[in-house]
Amino acid sequence: MHTKLVLASALREAGLPLMALRAAEGYYHDYLSPLAMPEKTLCDELTIIGTSAALALCERVKQGDYDASDEEQEEWAKSPDGLAAMQACAEKLDRKRA
Repeated sequence: MHTKLVLASALREAGLPLMALRAAEGYYHDYLSPLAMPEKTLCDELTIIGTSAALALCERVKQGDYDASDEEQEEWAKSPDGLAAMQACAEKLDRKRA
């Protein structure tokens, strides 16, 4: 199962259905999120909510329980966004070497 869906399920179980919907869309995902630091945003939101279930979920996020899988990383790396990001990094390295 895709890790965004695993996280969405855990958020639903924690009684956080709106966050679960965002997770299912990839909002908190390492490679799908529009956020620069999706895991930090997720933990910040969970900390603000402050229930024991939310705080426990934040700890699991910090432990890497919902990190993208190797397959998801490879899929992203082959995508237009992934290729563009890697090209930008390569160009930056070339400029540093020059």
